[in-house]
Amino acid sequence: MRRRARWPSRSTGRLSRSSALRSVRAAPTPARLPRSRTRARAATRGYTATKDQLLARLKRIEGQIRGIEGMVEDDRYCIDILTQISAAQAALDKVALGLLDGHAHTCVIGAEPGRQDERTEEMMAAVGRLLRRG
Repeated sequence: MRRRARWPSRSTGRLSRSSALRSVRAAPTPARLPRSRTRARAATRGYTATKDQLLARLKRIEGQIRGIEGMVEDDRYCIDILTQISAAQAALDKVALGLLDGHAHTCVIGAEPGRQDERTEEMMAAVGRLLRRG
């Protein structure tokens, strides 16, 4: 886990945390590198139809995590922080269940008959990892 650097105080005349974040967010993002040309077509994933919704949900979760970080920086009450951590974990669990549902319907059921058993085993291993994390 990376250690976060402390932001300089306003009395030093340097950038505050919020203005530094604004300048980072405003910076142009590098163009994505092209995918390997060996693929003839892009693979359809179980989440392809709801990719925009999935990305929006992940952005909200990212905001929750940033809020938790702010709570720690502001020395908020421990139980309040733990409550927010629980909410963020529940949101991630909901994303994981949605991905599993899409995977089951698209990648497992829609797989070639000879690969369905392999895909089912792969999915069950992923379910096992999700259940073991606690």
